[in-house]
Amino acid sequence: MRWNDCEKGVPVTENALPPYEVGRLAGAVLDSVGSVVVGKRESLELVLAGILAGGHVLLEDLPGLGKTLTARSFAQSLGLDFRRLQFTPDLLPADVTGSFLYDQRKGDFAFRAGPVFTNMLLADEINRTPPKTQAALLEAMQEKQVSVEGVTYRLDPPFHVLATANPIEYEGTYPLPEAQLDRFLIRVSFGYPTAEEEWEVLRRRMSRRQEEAFLPPVVDARMLQAMQGALESITVEDSIGRYIVSLASATREHPSVLVGSSPRGSLALLLLARARAAMAGRDFVVPEDVKDVAVPALAHRITLRPEMWLRRVDPAFVVQEVLTNVPAPASGALPTYARHD
Repeated sequence: MRWNDCEKGVPVTENALPPYEVGRLAGAVLDSVGSVVVGKRESLELVLAGILAGGHVLLEDLPGLGKTLTARSFAQSLGLDFRRLQFTPDLLPADVTGSFLYDQRKGDFAFRAGPVFTNMLLADEINRTPPKTQAALLEAMQEKQVSVEGVTYRLDPPFHVLATANPIEYEGTYPLPEAQLDRFLIRVSFGYPTAEEEWEVLRRRMSRRQEEAFLPPVVDARMLQAMQGALESITVEDSIGRYIVSLASATREHPSVLVGSSPRGSLALLLLARARAAMAGRDFVVPEDVKDVAVPALAHRITLRPEMWLRRVDPAFVVQEVLTNVPAPASGALPTYARHD
């Protein structure tokens, strides 16, 4: 992985692929990852949608449910340079971004890049490190660049952060502030597997005769950029665009909500809905694409009123209510292109 000064510009991306080709490749990537992450196809689709939309993904769930395995498997299947950074209470910002070190041979200070200089960074247990270190990721996640001692370095695309967090553990943790939560395009949970799925996990572990699972790349970094570029050609009808805005606005007016979704939430819905359409091989968005991503795109952007926690109301419930109350546009008049396989 190379890193460049901002003055040197941004690497040139590939030409965008047609949506039906994106759908075919996305299916192949999901099949590859699904060979080691068992029974979580819907969650894996959401993770891939977040990556195709060019965003960052927060994997929030209990330990041992495949969050780290998911990140590593996607990096392998997408042919991306991958680094894992374990967040701990004593981690410093320089441990994330890198720092200038004295080179005795040259008699000068040289920049040593940190683990953030990669294609896919797994920020493992991101809520275990203090806010100062958490904030070291903010510039990288939003601006795709890192500033160290007045010098700015641009991260080579594609760049994605997949962060993991345990939602029920509070001892020795530092909850992510709303500003950083908002940087994550989507939040995904996996949940416990069924008994049959758990047995399949054991069976596959015995079959491969080793702990680690290695996946061959389905695409490479430049092909992923071409898939991401295809999203710009996905048509979004005005009625669906206004539906997206109405959903985000409704979260601000809900009686249980103290702070609703910002316009960044509307943008997240738009990007993720386009990604879902492309993954289905379509070049247009339908209302179901928006509904499928509404909860993982908006729930983590909502702050409830304090009394709502006593009533066991959570942000996902609020988004579900919004989806029920806001009428969706009719999709009968939308074009119906055949999917190409």
